[in-house]
Formats: sequence, structure tokens, C-alpha cells
Amino acid sequence: MTDRSTGQSPDKTRIGHELFRLFRPFLPMSLFSTVMGVVAGLTTAWLLATINDGLHAPDGITGKTVVTFVVLCAVTLAGNAISGVGNSVIGQKIIAALRKDISARIVCAPIAEVERYRVHRLLATLNSDVDTVSAVTFNFPGFMVAVAIALGCVVYMLLLSPLLFLIALAAILIGLGINHYASLRWDFHYRGVRGAQDELQKQYRAITEGAKELRLNRARRQRVYGEQLSGAADLISELKSRAMRLYYAANAIGSMLLFVVIGLILLLQSTLGVDSRAVSGFVIVLLYIRGPIEMIAGGLPTLIQARVSFQRIAELTSQFRSQEPRLIDGPAPGEPVFPAMQRLALRGATHVFPAAGDSAPFQLGPINLEIRRDETLFIVGENGCGKTTLIKTLLSLYTPAQGELLVDGRPVPAEQLDDFRQQFSTVFSDYHLFDDLVGSDAQTLTRAQAYLEQLGLAHKVSIVDRAFSTVDLSAGQRKRLALVHAYLENRPWMVLDEWAADQDPTFRRYFYQEMLPDFKRQGKTLIVISHDDRYFGLADRVVRLHQGRIIEEASGSTFAYEANVDASVSAPVE
Repeated sequence: MTDRSTGQSPDKTRIGHELFRLFRPFLPMSLFSTVMGVVAGLTTAWLLATINDGLHAPDGITGKTVVTFVVLCAVTLAGNAISGVGNSVIGQKIIAALRKDISARIVCAPIAEVERYRVHRLLATLNSDVDTVSAVTFNFPGFMVAVAIALGCVVYMLLLSPLLFLIALAAILIGLGINHYASLRWDFHYRGVRGAQDELQKQYRAITEGAKELRLNRARRQRVYGEQLSGAADLISELKSRAMRLYYAANAIGSMLLFVVIGLILLLQSTLGVDSRAVSGFVIVLLYIRGPIEMIAGGLPTLIQARVSFQRIAELTSQFRSQEPRLIDGPAPGEPVFPAMQRLALRGATHVFPAAGDSAPFQLGPINLEIRRDETLFIVGENGCGKTTLIKTLLSLYTPAQGELLVDGRPVPAEQLDDFRQQFSTVFSDYHLFDDLVGSDAQTLTRAQAYLEQLGLAHKVSIVDRAFSTVDLSAGQRKRLALVHAYLENRPWMVLDEWAADQDPTFRRYFYQEMLPDFKRQGKTLIVISHDDRYFGLADRVVRLHQGRIIEEASGSTFAYEANVDASVSAPVE
């Protein structure tokens, strides 16, 4: 399984390492449960031997046989129960650990990597792949017991009659060959299924998030539903049907082979000179072993699906490697508070987006920019010129490919990057609106209600159980709710990315003429991305970007936006 962005496949060593890392905390209990399952399986074979011996005992069933039978039944029952319960509990703990581990890696991963991986692929891993691995952990105890029973029965048949065992061995080897071929084809089909599931998740998002656009565009609606979504669903159905046809064919051939062996044994009993005890023992074992063999065969497709899914999970975990593991753990006790910033600067900083399709790579920078505390800075420029990329680099959400991020003239140490980011409140243009509040104290709830009133939302939204009563609002009103979170954070630096773009003219004017000056009076440093040229004069300084480079910098009172910039003569401002 290769990654579309890197073209690399996770090697078996890495996959094995990931498996061991997940199993290691539960290894002692898992080994104990598995051993009990194996004991139950071997005891079952012993139980069959006891039954066969009892049928052919010249003196009938003795008290010793009865005691042996009861003890073996008890051991089998206890072993199956311990194995099933133990491995099921462990399996669910491992799945919970896997879900938390993947989520932690996403939380800690470089933002650029998360954006490149795509949301629909992440959701497919978090849902489909984890659920597939979960199914294996649920079925694993029964699978191991079936393997143990099969092995115990094979050993019993070998001890019972080596000659008859050779006949059974021939059938076993033929069955193994058929299942090996089938497993190779299952693996091929399920890899195709897993790729189609990514596309299906993508189209699920399209029909939910793009419902309005699809309702208004018949051609697009027919393409998304009739071709892309239905095509992915049909491909999954076809590939799974092929795999299942192989499974049932292999299973039917396996069952037929068992009955062929039984028929040959009965037919050749006299010719081979085998006593009736051995013949009846083989018949009993072969009839009984059919169930465990079918369970093993039935578990193979699930195991193959799980292997494909775990390869995807290992691929994700290898890509999402963060240098900031403390993002989950938080600061250590007694760690010093990050000092108040006086100056934030980029020196020769660049960030490069790789080429997508036939388009050329986009590079931000080199950027040389310094922002002073208490300043109101507007960042302006045409769409796609790199404004949001610039602020993500300023916030250390993107790591500069070249150059440095400086606070008060010094680089920010890697172990302090999270503390550095806590100095900023942000509302991005592609923000995510959280419906709950982080704080639960009375003062926070009172402030939140006051901000709802200030932003003209109190008639629609209230605070209930530490959360907004609704987020089903217009785009502009949702953006005001996002600003409530920024208000409550009360951090010294604020970054607002085209916040006023969705506001009505009255509230847009209120934002620029009332809210921004009020933030400034509170001592906040403001970094504002804006297209509203009528309000550029409210900024202390305006920086203009064009094609990823700063081409103009002036005070807000003197800045004049001129369209149709000639890129050939544009030069970065040093």
C-alpha cells in the first residue's frame, strides 16, 4: 500500500513495531489468555480421543473414563471462557489505545502534513480501518481456539494411524494450497476495496457539505451521485463479491475434501488393514474438525482486511511524526511562563507548497517582517497571494523551510513553541467552531453571555451546560461565535483572518471602527487580514503581499492599494 503523496510503502518491520508497541502493555494478560485458549483446543482433541476410546472399550465405560471426560469438559469450558473474555477485553483496550494514539498523532502532527493528507482519508482510517482491526480483536480468541483444536486433532490422527494420516495429510496440503491462492486474491481485492473506501468517504462529504450546491446544479449532482459515489460503492461491492466468491469456493472445496477423506478411509479400511478403533477415531475427528477449519477459513478474509487496514494505520503514524510530543502532555509543573513578547519577526522565512497536478509549486517568501507589541497590522493582497500562509508561519503552525521565526530577536526553542502559540487568539477564514466552552467557572460563563450580547447573538444563542445552545446560524453569526472564544481566551496577540468578510455592512463597520480600537485600548497586538480597503487607514501599518512576497509596506494613513501589480518588477521589501 503506497501513499499518494510520498509513493512509499510502510515496511513490515515498521508495521511489526507498531503492533508490538500497541500490544506491549497487555502482553502478559494476552499471552495468558491465548495459552488458555490453546489448552482448551488441545483438551478438545483429547476429549475426542477419550470418547473414541470409550466407544471401543471392551469392558464398557469405566469410572476413570467418566472422571477423565468430566475433567476435560471442565478444562475445555474454563479455557474457552478465559481465552474469550480475556482476549476480548484486551482487544477492546487495544482498539481504544489505537484510536487515542492515532488521534494524538493527528493533534501533534505538523499542520502542513494534516492538510496534505486530506480529511476524507483521515476519516477512513479513524473509522473503517480501526473498525476492521477491532473486528479481528473480537474474533481472535475463537480463531486461536480453532487453530489449537485443529493442531490437536492433527496430532491425535498421527498417533492414531500414521497410514490414514497420510491420506488426511494429502487433503490438508491440497486445502492449504487452495486457501493460499485464495488469500493472495483476497489481499489484492481488499487493497482495491480500501482505496475505494477513501473515495467513498470523499463523496460522503461532498453530498453532505455540498448539499446546497448539488440541489442547484443537476449536472454536478448527477456526476457526484451517479458517477463518483455510486462508482465507488459499486467498486467496493464488486471487489468484495469477488473475494467472497473465492472464500465460499475455497470453503466448499475444503468441506468436500474432508468427506472425500472419510469416504476413502471407509472404502480402504479392509484393504489397508486398519482396525475399527482407528477408523471411527478418524471419522469422529474429521467430522468435528470441520467446524474449527471453517472458522479458520472464515477468519482469513478478516485477517487480510485487517492487515491492509493496519498498513494504512502504520502509514499514517509514520507520516504524522511530531517534534512536539508535549502538545498532549502539557507543560511540566513549575515550568516558567512564556515571557511577554515585545517583537515578533520573520527573517528570510520561506514556506513551499509542492506542485499539485500541472500547477507550479507555490513559495511564500523570503519574508522579512517584524511586528511590534500593541501594533495594529493589516496584511492585504489578492486572493492566493499567501496571506494565510504568512500568518500560519508567524504562528509556527508552518515551519519555515528556510529562515527563522524570532521573538525579541531570538529563535523560539522547540520545547517552547506550544507556550509561544498560547500568546495568540485566532479566528481563521476556515475556522472550526467549537460548540463548548473550555472554562466552566461563573466568571467565564458571565463573560461569555456578555460577549453574546455585545455581538448581537443573545437573542439566538445562550450558554447551556458550558456550551452554546446552538451553532446552526448564518455564516456571519457563526464567525461572531468564533470570536466569543477569542474574547474568552483574553490573550495579548489577536489574529483575525478576513473576519469581517461574512458580516453585513453595519456589523463590518462596527468591527473596524468599534471592536478593533477597543481591542487596541485593551493592549492587544492585532494582526488582521483584510480586503476592506476603505478601512486600511485604521491600521498602524499595512503590509501588501503579491505572489508570496511582500511588495509594499506603509503606514495605514498613507497606504493606497493599487491593483494590477506588475509581478516582473515586484521585489520583496527588506
